[in-house]
Amino acid sequence: MFIERTSVGLDVHARSVAAAAIDGTTGEVFRARLVPDADEVIRWIAGLPGPCAAVYETGPTGFGLARALTAAGVRCEVAAASKIVRPAGDRVKTDARDAMLLARLLRLDEVVPVRVPTEVEESARDLVRVREAARADLMRARHRLSKLLLRHGIVYCGGKAWTAAHDTWLLRQSFPLAGTQAAFEDAYESVVLTTGRRDRLDATITAMAADCQFTPVVRRLSCLRGISTLTAFSLAVEIGDWERFTGAGIGAYLGLVPSEHSSGSSRSQGSITKTGNSHVRRMLVESAWHHRKPYRPAAVLRRRWELAPPAAVARAHAGNHRLHQRWITYAEHKKRPVIANVAVARELAGWCWSLAMLPD
Repeated sequence: MFIERTSVGLDVHARSVAAAAIDGTTGEVFRARLVPDADEVIRWIAGLPGPCAAVYETGPTGFGLARALTAAGVRCEVAAASKIVRPAGDRVKTDARDAMLLARLLRLDEVVPVRVPTEVEESARDLVRVREAARADLMRARHRLSKLLLRHGIVYCGGKAWTAAHDTWLLRQSFPLAGTQAAFEDAYESVVLTTGRRDRLDATITAMAADCQFTPVVRRLSCLRGISTLTAFSLAVEIGDWERFTGAGIGAYLGLVPSEHSSGSSRSQGSITKTGNSHVRRMLVESAWHHRKPYRPAAVLRRRWELAPPAAVARAHAGNHRLHQRWITYAEHKKRPVIANVAVARELAGWCWSLAMLPD
C-alpha cells in the first residue's frame, strides 16, 4: 500500500535517467534528467518532499540502483516490464512520459514488483546463466560441425554421438579441398573449446553447490529423479525465495499453465503461457521426461539421498512414484507425449516447491 508523500518514477538507461515525481499533498510535479549515477539520483530524491518511494522497470541496468536507494532509506520497487499497463491509444512514447507513468502507477499501487536478489544471489545467477549460454553455444557448434559433414555425405553410425569414440572418428575425417578442410577444422576446434568452457563452468557450479547458502535446497531438490546437482543449483538460484509461491501457484509463475480466453459461458484454453523464467521452465520440461520410464531408484539417485535429510528423501520418493503414475495416466488417455510431459513438468514444479520449503 502506498503511504509515502511523493512517488518517483525513473526511466533508467545506460547513459541517462529520466525522473518524474508527484507530490501527493500539493499535486506538484517534479521532472529531471540525470546521469545514471546512484549518488546523483539519491541526491535528487532527497530534495523532494519526503518521505519518497521510487520505481523503475526491469532491464539490462540491473538492480544496483534499487539496492543503493534501499540502503539510503528510500523504498524502491523494480517493476516487471511485461506487467506495466499502457493506454492502448497512447501513440507518443518518450523517456519523460514513461517516468511519469511509473510515478502514477506507483501511487495507485498498480506496479507488479519483481524480487530484488541479494548480491550473492545475483553472483550465483550470473554463473548459472553463463553456463546456460555455454550450453547453447555448444549445441550450435555441434550442429554446425555435424551439418558440414552431412552436406558432404558423411554420417556417423558407430553409436551415440559426441562420445570418445565419436571424437576419434571425427579426427580421422579429411577433405581433398583446402577450403572444406579449413572449415571442418574450425568447426571442430569450436566444439572442443566450447566443451572445455562448459566443463569448467560445471566444475565451478558443482564446487559452489557443495558449500554455499543454497546447499540445503540443492540437496533436497536432487532427491527427485531427473534433477542433478547442476539442475538443482540452477533452480535454487533462479527462484531464490520459494516462500513467494505455493505448490499450486509456482507453475503459473513459470509459464507452465494453459493460456485462456473465456467470456460468459464459453471457455477456451490454448497452449501454455510461457511467462516467467524460461531457463527454469526448460530445465523442468527436460527433467519431466525422466519420469516417463518405470521408477527404480538407481545408484546415482541413492547417493544423492545419502546427502539429504530423511524427510526430503521420503517426500521425493513419493513424488517420483506420483510423477511416473501421472505419465501412465496420460498414456492411458492417449495424450500426446509432448503435452503430457508439460503437464508432468507443471506438477514437478510443485514437488520441487514442497522439497524446497522443508526445514533445513
